[in-house]
Amino acid sequence: MALGYLSGTWLGALTVCRLAGVRDPRLAGSCNPGFSNVLRLYGTRLALATLVVDAAKGMPVLWLAMAMGMPPWAQGLVGLGVLLGHSYPAWHRFRGGKAVASAFGVMLVLTPWVALVCATLWSLLAWRVRTAAIATLASAALAPLASIWLAPDYVGVVIAFTLLVLARHVLNIRRLGRGNEPGL
Repeated sequence: MALGYLSGTWLGALTVCRLAGVRDPRLAGSCNPGFSNVLRLYGTRLALATLVVDAAKGMPVLWLAMAMGMPPWAQGLVGLGVLLGHSYPAWHRFRGGKAVASAFGVMLVLTPWVALVCATLWSLLAWRVRTAAIATLASAALAPLASIWLAPDYVGVVIAFTLLVLARHVLNIRRLGRGNEPGL
């Protein structure tokens, strides 16, 4: 879990934006170092690079956990470490992202079909309603249901991931209720 946390603390948005020579995404827009804010601020190319880094950063430690024969709940703890590291990185004064791309990467390793179903729903909703928060909340809500069918050994793990992602979106839920959530 500690290795998961350490790998999770690498915030892809910061690396991508530094390499591109643009401003830190935590200083503009939603002030969130994640895919959606980078997309709004700097466009598709940097947002996709952020998504790749944030999704991939926890994969090696998860593969290690699987290779060691850890049971699903222990693999889930490693994955939860990645998400907590992304959300609350010690090196960045515990100001991290909302763990959506990281959760996608973790689930891509642990529950690939659930991850792909949720990513498909996220993409369709983001395209149709043009609001990342709605797409995220809907796909997060679908994840436990999809895991019942597609990855029953990981249902508890997926529920824990979903609760963390939903907790990280409390402000978005409030803004959606007020009708002032920014679009993509």
